[in-house]
Amino acid sequence: MPQSLPELAQRLQQFADERHWAPFHSPKNLASALVVEAAELLEHFQWLTEDQSRQLGAGQKQAVAHEMADVLLYLVQLSTALGVDLMAAADDKMVLNALKYPPVSR
Repeated sequence: MPQSLPELAQRLQQFADERHWAPFHSPKNLASALVVEAAELLEHFQWLTEDQSRQLGAGQKQAVAHEMADVLLYLVQLSTALGVDLMAAADDKMVLNALKYPPVSR
């Protein structure tokens, strides 16, 4: 089991290489696949109430976990294809979000 995003990226690259998928893994194709998987994730919640969405059964939760994993896997592959350090990008974005959305005083 990978312990970091770089390890996961390496495993994904090996998996794709073993299947000769490189011609299909352009940034455009990976971004498209990412959106499709995100839609499949949303589909599990489409007709649930807010409360129902917080109380998934074991089977539903497992299906949602698989879709979440698909989203993560395509995102990591896209970051590899574009040479983006996801952890650094996430950290940068959190700094920007903190500036844009300051804490609310109570």
